[in-house]
Amino acid sequence: MTDSDQHRPEIVVGLVATPPDYPARVAALLTAELADRLADQVDADVLWTVRDGWGEVAPRRDGGAEALLDDLAQRRTDEQWDVAICLTDLPLHAGRVPLIAQSSVQRRTAMVSLPALGLRQLRTVRAVVPNLVGQLLADASERRRPAARVGAVHRVIAAADAGEVRYVASRLIGRVRLLTGMVRANRPGRALLGLSKLLVGVFGTAAFALTTSTIWQMGDALGGLRLTIIMLLGLTGLVAWLIITHDLWEKPDRDTPAELARMFNLGTILTLALATAVSYVVLFLGTLLAAALLIDTSVLEQTLQRPAHATDYLTLAWIISSLATVGGAIGSELEDEETVRAAAYGHHPEPTGWRDDQKRPSGRD
Repeated sequence: MTDSDQHRPEIVVGLVATPPDYPARVAALLTAELADRLADQVDADVLWTVRDGWGEVAPRRDGGAEALLDDLAQRRTDEQWDVAICLTDLPLHAGRVPLIAQSSVQRRTAMVSLPALGLRQLRTVRAVVPNLVGQLLADASERRRPAARVGAVHRVIAAADAGEVRYVASRLIGRVRLLTGMVRANRPGRALLGLSKLLVGVFGTAAFALTTSTIWQMGDALGGLRLTIIMLLGLTGLVAWLIITHDLWEKPDRDTPAELARMFNLGTILTLALATAVSYVVLFLGTLLAAALLIDTSVLEQTLQRPAHATDYLTLAWIISSLATVGGAIGSELEDEETVRAAAYGHHPEPTGWRDDQKRPSGRD
């Protein structure tokens, strides 16, 4: 600490990730630069100190933003922070519109719902968090001034005393942004890489089907419409099988409101749909390459009893990939239960090793 720092007032900002899964990764990236951003955007004459921490692995769902702020206020008091900000991946609503952030001057806390920020979450949270800290520390006249312009924020709802402020999204575009943000927060790449045994089963089924001439004839007889229907049925069946077999469906109960359960289930479906769609494209390209290398044109012509074209190999890869996708569901039964359940939006694995090893999650927005 320099001599100039010793004469500046210190403000400690706590940054809490709840649950400590994806939000912890965003918090780790933000912590490294938040002090400088606060000096630039809020007050350069203050010595800013940022403390980061983890919230509950399974935060309270029934109380929404208020429950998060209550828990955060207790954490702020215990840690002796001046203000505290919570980053969460819970999809929250104010009325019937997505809630982006909420601040409470009385509790000196604020929370940000990362999914409501859409795909560019780190970029947006860099602008939102310094603004929230400034609002919490400002006097009453300053708090009446409009918040910094953030594209995701459609409307600002302030209480009569200006102590409670909600930042909400638009009804239509905000819901679309919320859904894409949920998929982003749920990390479909983790689901894709985690289902390794499923992919092995899919490729094994495709290899077997590639040597069956009856499949060649079926592909030739089916039109584009029926092949599309088979593909969609295969992908839908695989997603449904994963959800049912591994109990990924979130059921409403006294701790989980029906609306939140629906959002969790939609996030799970979209995550698995994206992961299986990417795996289907990889399977299609691999099958097409294998068919071009292993099946001679003359052999294909003899089976089809007509001249073969490049489109015939595309059709062959198409039907085999669709049928193999259904067969891949068998491989999903062999997956580790915890690996598959990581694709469920409402499930958060215990973050063993991060804190003890003092490792920082890494990643890019």
